[in-house]
Amino acid sequence: MRRLPRHPMIVVGGLILIAIVAASAAAPWLAPADPVKPSFAQRLTPPRGLGGAAAHPLGTDNLGRDILARVLYGGRLSLALAAGAVVLAGGVGVVLGLLAGLAGGRVDDLLMRLADVQLAFPVIMLAIAIVAVVGTSPAALVGVLAVSGWVLYARTVRAAVLTIRETEYVEAARTLGAGNVRLVTRHFLPNTLAPILVLCSSQFATMVLLESGLSFLGLGLQPPQPSWGLMLAEGRDYLSNAWWLATMPGIAISLVVLGANLLGDGLRDLLDPRLRD
Repeated sequence: MRRLPRHPMIVVGGLILIAIVAASAAAPWLAPADPVKPSFAQRLTPPRGLGGAAAHPLGTDNLGRDILARVLYGGRLSLALAAGAVVLAGGVGVVLGLLAGLAGGRVDDLLMRLADVQLAFPVIMLAIAIVAVVGTSPAALVGVLAVSGWVLYARTVRAAVLTIRETEYVEAARTLGAGNVRLVTRHFLPNTLAPILVLCSSQFATMVLLESGLSFLGLGLQPPQPSWGLMLAEGRDYLSNAWWLATMPGIAISLVVLGANLLGDGLRDLLDPRLRD
């Protein structure tokens, strides 16, 4: 905590993410309009500063739905899906990485070859193929996003374990009779926590982009649910006469990605002893 003022990227990135999460959580109070119910009499109303009504500060879409309400409620869904995918992918990847690093031999070869096979496929193509099979429910989307992200955690943790297990303090612990469970909880996990936290931050931004990309292609959340990617897809046909339809969710996605990347870079600088000076 004493070193935080030296790393303003953590503060800026954290504040951006906190602000967006808080605004999405307070959506019923910040945007009381219904994000799903259409109002054709108010369709394509511009933002307030461009001649629009005070009731719709960011304007309305082609069905007369309030853009602010849809951005905030869409943030709830997009952020929740991304967070769930990061937790699931991180849990599975860390466990498999620890298993590969500790077991070695055929287990290590099998897990790493499986990771290599998955890396050979483009992430978006793999996600599209899985969604086509399992569907587009929120739970299925979390699983799809997690499948595309576990490899990075597994390879990072495995590399760290292979380095740590050759250190003198681990050899001393083994000599004193420490088992694998104690080694994992007392030595391997604490020493891999820093790269895991950095990966979680950067992967959160990746998951938001991937979920938005799937929704943009029609393979994510389905109408009438508000989703940032779906709002971008709906607004692309109105860029010439109603630019705010796609601009507002695009700004929201950009802010989340910016905040997560700043937070990840700051955490890397803070937690890496070689970069502290």
